[in-house]
Amino acid sequence: MRKTLIAATAIGTALAALGTASAAQDSELIVLDYPGFENPDYHPAYIETYGMSPTWSFFSDEEEAFQKVRAGFEADVTQICAGSVTKWAESGIIEPWDVSRIPEYENIDRNLTGQAVSGEGEDVWFIPQNFGSTAIAYNPEEVPEEDVSTLAVFADPKYAGRVTMPDNVDDAFALGYLATGVSDWTNVTDEQFEAAADFLRQVHPNIRTYWSDPAELAQLMSTGEILISWAWNETYPTMVEEGRPIGFQREPAEGSSVWLCGYVNMADGAGSEDKAYDFMNAMLDPAIATALLDSGYGLANRRALDEMDPADLEIAGVGSVDVPILAQLPIPNELRERHAETFELIKAGF
Repeated sequence: MRKTLIAATAIGTALAALGTASAAQDSELIVLDYPGFENPDYHPAYIETYGMSPTWSFFSDEEEAFQKVRAGFEADVTQICAGSVTKWAESGIIEPWDVSRIPEYENIDRNLTGQAVSGEGEDVWFIPQNFGSTAIAYNPEEVPEEDVSTLAVFADPKYAGRVTMPDNVDDAFALGYLATGVSDWTNVTDEQFEAAADFLRQVHPNIRTYWSDPAELAQLMSTGEILISWAWNETYPTMVEEGRPIGFQREPAEGSSVWLCGYVNMADGAGSEDKAYDFMNAMLDPAIATALLDSGYGLANRRALDEMDPADLEIAGVGSVDVPILAQLPIPNELRERHAETFELIKAGF
């Protein structure tokens, strides 16, 4: 879900890297991933052990990756986000991890994951690795701070035509649920679903556009066309660095959202299972936390986060907050499809 942001900006770099580094790739481990995550700074322990990086294959979104595997592509490890875990597990294309072989698994931040992030039952289908936040980005020169103290600002008529949100069903319904008092979407009632959908319908008349890329959002906010957005955390430090006016309110009264991505173990991978575990351990190593944060991601390892300067986490938009957090954890496929169908209707004005 989330890595479309680097698909747009890093695909050229990633392909160029493939051209120069192909001779130094480990053919015994194929990682299917978003462009950008082949960065050697993210897996130095693997390189130290084997003298090279894994072989990478890239995709732009998770549905493309899913169809690629279903069509016969043989990867050993794939990165997906938490919302897709149920679908991938039920499809039979992944198998559980043996967490006894992943020492840092015990240090994964349960404040991010809750208890059901790996799927139903005792099997662990998904190892969280990186996370970020979704909250209110706004222009502090034109939007008073008190206005963004509540998610109701998205439906405020005085901002008609100056509001945007991601063209992403998970982010949209995270906003809808939070605004209507729900911070756990894993077991919502029909009434809670309808309330969230009704809030998004109230917001729709204010929407100038649904943004699809963080670069697009940064441009819309930089020109002043957009004053308020439901935004991923990376937009905030990017615009601060450019000297653009931006605030990032993660503590409105109703709360904000956290998204979570990580890796699954492919059932039909032809490579080395031992190397798959070595890769997973390298990607959870606290030593990579700074490199990951430089790209706008928090490492889902609590031990690593505790060792980092809280100010650095705050600057990146992934620091601690004292409001409800909706973690975008796996939900039943039926509910996710209901979200998707309803969101398309809302965007069409229904």
